[in-house]
Amino acid sequence: MSTIEQFGYRQELQRSLGFADLMIYGLIFMVPIAPFGIFGTVFAISGGMVALAYVIGLVAMAFTALSYAQMARAFPMAGSVYTYAGRGIAAPVGFMAGWAILLDYLLVPTLLYLVASTAMNSFLPAVPVWAWLIAFVLLNTIVNYLGIQMTARITRIMLAAELVVLAIFLVVGAIALAQGRATAGALTPLYDSSSFSWTLVLGAASVAVLSFLGFDGISTLAEENREDARRLGRSMVAALALAAVLFVVQTWVAALLVPDRAALLAPDASLDNAFYDTATYAGGPWLGVLSAVATAIAWGFANSLVAQAATSRLLFAMARDRQLPSFLARVHRKHRVPVNATFAVALVSLALGVGLSFYADAIGLLSSMVNFGAMTAFLLLHIAVVVHYVVRQRSRNWLAHLVLPVIGFAVLVLVVINASVAAQVLGFIWLGVGLIVAIVLSALGRRPAMPSEVS
Repeated sequence: MSTIEQFGYRQELQRSLGFADLMIYGLIFMVPIAPFGIFGTVFAISGGMVALAYVIGLVAMAFTALSYAQMARAFPMAGSVYTYAGRGIAAPVGFMAGWAILLDYLLVPTLLYLVASTAMNSFLPAVPVWAWLIAFVLLNTIVNYLGIQMTARITRIMLAAELVVLAIFLVVGAIALAQGRATAGALTPLYDSSSFSWTLVLGAASVAVLSFLGFDGISTLAEENREDARRLGRSMVAALALAAVLFVVQTWVAALLVPDRAALLAPDASLDNAFYDTATYAGGPWLGVLSAVATAIAWGFANSLVAQAATSRLLFAMARDRQLPSFLARVHRKHRVPVNATFAVALVSLALGVGLSFYADAIGLLSSMVNFGAMTAFLLLHIAVVVHYVVRQRSRNWLAHLVLPVIGFAVLVLVVINASVAAQVLGFIWLGVGLIVAIVLSALGRRPAMPSEVS
């Protein structure tokens, strides 16, 4: 079994997580009921073919998960795609990959807090959105500060609760369908000949992949994995597969029970409460309220909890390699977590979240930026697999090390091209800033380099 000492690092984080812990972590990061929160948006963009959008999103992420598994086996350490691109291709490329994925990791906790706080504010309007956001941030920071084992225990409980809510919705939805209350044909959520186009569906998939983001967060726990590195990759694939089944099934049922399809597809439609309206139609107001509250807790506590943990590990890895301020690499002696990085993520979430809570389209803006950052980093991941294994290691496993990464790269390119223009503009601005930062670091004598590469 490879150890991080082979790559010039000391083992500082606590190795206490097994396969089940990692898979559950990935599932809770993706959120089994994630489509509840963005169902209306995906439905509208896809012309009602929401299940198909998730199937295409799965295809794109499946190839990415396989590439993650290959690189996690080669480089079993924290840092995710930053480490894999840096060691698989070159350290400067790793910095840009890390910078791109930071757009995902730094903003996704803020996005989650905003979605949850907005949902809670709709039930208790006397408590402003910013106050809910502060409460969520403080709670998650305390749990993460107490150590990865505490985080793992909490995520198991939250996963069970989310699955119960999902099961209730599916049972009630199935009963409604059996009673003949469907508002569309059985195959419409997967294919509608009257509105199908690849541009339409790929555009929807670029939003739907937001639900899948999180399986890759498992890779940031590589130095807390107590088993063989191959188990890390397998946990990513397993978590993605399980989440995909849940996403497709729940969106299929929901798409068949949308009470007013024409209104939801209208240009000026209100999309935020689409799933909750559908749940109300299927089972009554109690199911609508249950779905909304479950979404708020899942996004604001469970998902953001693991998102904060993953982001802190990425900051820790980049700071350890002198690509971010060194104080972010400090590990707490007792709890053995990257304590300063954990607090830094909390502060960023607070600052952005409170500021954006007064901005009308904050959730849409953050969603587009998160997706673009992740997709860009994943493109570099696929390239890293080919360069490391085929070019450097002379691997002849053409399927795993060439064919699958190339297909994954091509699929992601299609998704990125069909993303919103705003996402592309903001994403390229972020990458441009990263390039400037890299040039400045190099001028200051802090050129990206991994420990084993230092002479």
